[in-house]
Amino acid sequence: MLLEGAKFLDALFMTVITITTIGYEEYVPLSDLGRIFTIFLALGGAGFFFYILALFSEVMVSKTIENLWGKKIMKQISQLKDHCILCGFGRIGRYIYEFIKEELPVVVIEKNPEILKELEEKRVLHLEGDATSEETLIKAGIERAKYLVAVLGEDAENVYIVLTARNLNPNLYIVARADNPKVEKKLYQAGANRVLLPYIIGARKMALSLLKPNVMDFMEIASPELQMDLQIEEIYVEEGSTLANKSLAESKIRELTNAIILAIKRASGEMVFNPSSQETILGGDILIALGERKKLEILSDLAKKLRH
Repeated sequence: MLLEGAKFLDALFMTVITITTIGYEEYVPLSDLGRIFTIFLALGGAGFFFYILALFSEVMVSKTIENLWGKKIMKQISQLKDHCILCGFGRIGRYIYEFIKEELPVVVIEKNPEILKELEEKRVLHLEGDATSEETLIKAGIERAKYLVAVLGEDAENVYIVLTARNLNPNLYIVARADNPKVEKKLYQAGANRVLLPYIIGARKMALSLLKPNVMDFMEIASPELQMDLQIEEIYVEEGSTLANKSLAESKIRELTNAIILAIKRASGEMVFNPSSQETILGGDILIALGERKKLEILSDLAKKLRH
C-alpha cells in the first residue's frame, strides 16, 4: 500500500499468496522497489508463517494427547475402590509410593509442574490440583478410598487436607505428616488416625542404631527394602473363620505356619502384647504376626470367614 499505492484488499491478497508460497501472479504491478520488498517478505514472511503453523500444530497435538491421557486417568480413577490417595510427591511422598504401590492402587495429587512431568513420564496415576481442595479430593475418588496420606511440606496444608478428607469420608484411614510437634495434636483433632513426625522418627532410629544396634537390626528385619523372607504382618480375623473363638494353642497357628504372634489388637483398641497360649482369638481381632511371607499368607487364609 505504501510502495505501490495498492488498495488494502489487493495488498492483503498479494501478501497472503506470497507468504503461503502460492504466488499466482503479480495482482498489483510491482516496481523494482516493490519486488525487493516482496523478496524479503517471501524469505522472512513465509518462514515465519510456517513456524507459526508448526507451533500451532504442536500445541493442538499436545492438547489432544493431554486430553486423551486426562480422560484415561479419570476413567481409571473412577474404577478404583479401597485405594490410597497420596497428597504430595516430594521427598517423603515418593518413598511412600514406592513402598505401597505393589500392595495398593495409588492416586497421587500434585501441583508442582516439574513433578507432574515426572509423574507423566513414569505413568503414575495422578491428578493435577490442590490437595486441600474438596473438588480435587472428590475427583481422586475419596468417597471410595480406604486410605489417605497427607505429606505436604506445610503443616497447615496437611491439617486442612485431613479436616476436609474426614468430612468427605468418615471411614477413611488417614496418615499425616507433621514437622512441628505442636501440630500433632491439631492433626489428631482434625481427624487423622496416625500422625508421624519424620525428623523425630529419623533421629530416634539413628540414636537407637548407636545405643542398641542389635535391637535396631531386629526391628528392621521385616523392612521392605531389605527383601528378607521374614515379615511382620497384620492379620484381620473375620467372624466365622477357623481361628475365631479359639485359644492360640487350639488354633495351632505355630504348627501350621510357624508364625510368632507378637500381639493381638482387640476390636475395642486394647493391645495384648506377647499373648499366652491360652489367650482367646476373637472375631474382629488383628493379629500382629512375625513369620515367613508364604506362611503368613496361609495364616491370612485361616483368618478369613469360611465360605460354603
